[in-house]
Amino acid sequence: MREFWDGPIDRLATALKKAGVAQETRAQILAGGETITKDTPSAQRTDWFRNAMQRMDALLPEETRHSVREACACCLGGKRDEMAKGIAKENATLEERIAALNEAHLGSWYSVTQLPDDTIQVRFWPEGATNLRCPCLKDVKEPLPITYCYCCGGHVKKHLQTALGRKLAVTVVTTVLSSGGKEGCTFDCRLLE
Repeated sequence: MREFWDGPIDRLATALKKAGVAQETRAQILAGGETITKDTPSAQRTDWFRNAMQRMDALLPEETRHSVREACACCLGGKRDEMAKGIAKENATLEERIAALNEAHLGSWYSVTQLPDDTIQVRFWPEGATNLRCPCLKDVKEPLPITYCYCCGGHVKKHLQTALGRKLAVTVVTTVLSSGGKEGCTFDCRLLE
């Protein structure tokens, strides 16, 4: 029998353990998570994650928080992975691969842009979009710490690395959840090689 709901909380527990976070600290971060199930009302799940991310922010260094949440990423295989691999195989240059990513609209991706400093920026919505909602947490009344959204950052990083054939470091710039629905999700990915 699992200690946590087989889903996002279980992935968080596993990622914390794999990152070498001490058991006592893991227990503080995951406190109350054993009561959350797939049948728990959405607002209650959201509140639990808000509180867990606040605890993570208080207890763990930034680099650890980000790597833990990146390890929680979902939708890493399947059609998205096949598309990213196809883009890498069928396009030789970085510019061609970015153009192909924009044509493919991988998952929720609205645009992929190479900035003047060679950062690759991924946006999920156009500038000024309204009625923004996160597909992961639907019943959000208050902003969540941006730490939560490094899970999606891990999703972006994995597929972008595959498509571009380059190692990346991701920074979550803003998200629907961290901005209280006022801004879309934007991820800056710095080329490492």
